[in-house]
Amino acid sequence: MSDKIELLEKISSRLDAIEKLPKLKDNTISQAMDESGISRRDFMKWAGAMTAMLGLSSAFAPVVARAAELADRIPVIWLHMAECTGCSESLVRTDAPTIESLIFDYISLEYHETLMAASGWQAEENLESAIEKYKGQYILMVEGGIPSDEYFLTIGPHGHTGAANARKASDNAAAIFAIGTCSSFGGIQAANPNPTKAKPLHEITNKPVINVPGCPPNDKNIVGNVLNYILFGTLPALDNYNRPKWAYGRRIHDLCERRGHFDAGEFVQSFGDEGAKQGYCLFKVGCKGPYTFNNCSQERFNHHVAWPIGAGHGCIGCSEPDFWDKMGPFEKPLTDRLYQSVFKGLGADATADKIGVGILALTGVAIVLHATIATLKKGEK
Repeated sequence: MSDKIELLEKISSRLDAIEKLPKLKDNTISQAMDESGISRRDFMKWAGAMTAMLGLSSAFAPVVARAAELADRIPVIWLHMAECTGCSESLVRTDAPTIESLIFDYISLEYHETLMAASGWQAEENLESAIEKYKGQYILMVEGGIPSDEYFLTIGPHGHTGAANARKASDNAAAIFAIGTCSSFGGIQAANPNPTKAKPLHEITNKPVINVPGCPPNDKNIVGNVLNYILFGTLPALDNYNRPKWAYGRRIHDLCERRGHFDAGEFVQSFGDEGAKQGYCLFKVGCKGPYTFNNCSQERFNHHVAWPIGAGHGCIGCSEPDFWDKMGPFEKPLTDRLYQSVFKGLGADATADKIGVGILALTGVAIVLHATIATLKKGEK
């Protein structure tokens, strides 16, 4: 109990210091919510949910809400590299404003090529000005893989490369987040044969990078990392791939709505069959949930109502390194490729940060054996 009180006091002191910083926006988050029809009650319910998502007790909900209200004190620079802009779309494209999207609108977004009106010389001047003005204070978010063959991805009238911009922005950032699988692990840009020699952000800079993978990541995972930084001013607990454990500490398989069917040996054998109509497990038609660490099964997408497995297609493992090369074909299980998958062919079971080589190899085999044996037993009945 004393530890909790001490942590609350520490967070409150940090938020007091942030509150003294100059506001970078004219309106407040409360005004933005009122204009969008979001009540204070809804905001506090959201704060409670974010508190639980971050692995904190309910006693921290008020400080999480306060951190969200102070988000405009922290400038953000968002860079686009080689990508499809899907990660930005995950956050900003919605049929109605969510609290996450409102906070994203409310923060001082100093540079974002997709959303800003400026272009050309003016855009480049805005970026250089923001880096200089807020040196050592801003949060850097980078979306997209980064060609290390710097002939590719030449940007702007000065002809700077994406890699050069990423390095310069990283050098002066207070915290750095690689948003999406392309920035975290290289993504499709780094898939074989990787003609541009694309690399993830952490291989371009020597500063610590927090990876927020997914194709795209959930908007809550993006905003949650901003809140975590505002609350603590430090890196969250990370797994072996520098992913926050509060978001990537469990496998999709662990909390999947179809897990009971997996345990019962009830599998979809082909898309559209009777098992598919009954909502059976999608493992035999390629679901990579047993090998993938993410919180999609809890947080979902589109106002928390949908996600791929719920819609009838298996997880493709998009938040794992090299998933384009190592998780395919996406509609077939890894039964014949157990030793060509993630973690250098050892599967991805157990926990995200403790990799037991022998255990993982056996567990990967066990997943397939369970599916086979359970199906045979089901047939016998």
